[in-house]
Amino acid sequence: MKTRFKPKFNIKKGDMVVVIAGDDKDRTKPRKVLEVLIDKARVLVEGVNIVTKHTKPTAQNTKGGIVKQEAPIAISNVMLWDAKAGKPSKVNRQRENGKLVRIAKKSGEVIK
Repeated sequence: MKTRFKPKFNIKKGDMVVVIAGDDKDRTKPRKVLEVLIDKARVLVEGVNIVTKHTKPTAQNTKGGIVKQEAPIAISNVMLWDAKAGKPSKVNRQRENGKLVRIAKKSGEVIK
């Protein structure tokens, strides 16, 4: 993304999200965000978009071979999980005591 300002996303590392589009779509199963790639607008989600990577032998991995690992997916294909409502929810941001907090729109609960 070539933009002048850094985009702000409602999803952070460690959040529970639901995949709403793509091959691994399941709106009932929350999964953990491992990493957020802000400049590319992508997220690495646990157990989603598994790819096989062929690795050469190195000092750490003397055998090499084929490794299965997660690949990033577009941030627009995930939605934050609202634990209280038990459903995916949109996010609202509000200031509380000078800090910006994320609030789930479905339940009104503050997201940690």
